[in-house]
Amino acid sequence: MRNVNVTNFRKDIYKLLENAIKYNEPINISTKNGNAVVLSEDDYNSLMETLYIESIPNLKEELLERANSQEEDFVSEDEVEW
Repeated sequence: MRNVNVTNFRKDIYKLLENAIKYNEPINISTKNGNAVVLSEDDYNSLMETLYIESIPNLKEELLERANSQEEDFVSEDEVEW
């Protein structure tokens, strides 16, 4: 995470935002009243999706269990009636 004070953030806003977007580098902006964090939209969406998945009881465990399943435990998509 990149740490910067608000004055330097204002001075280098374009470069800092480009790095947040291009390299997924969060920015911690410090002010005299507290701090704020800037994330790329991709990072934000990923975080929100993770929180959503974590909020569904037993979903995480089920996904991990299925990820470790053998290929023969699954049905081919050709066998599924759509």
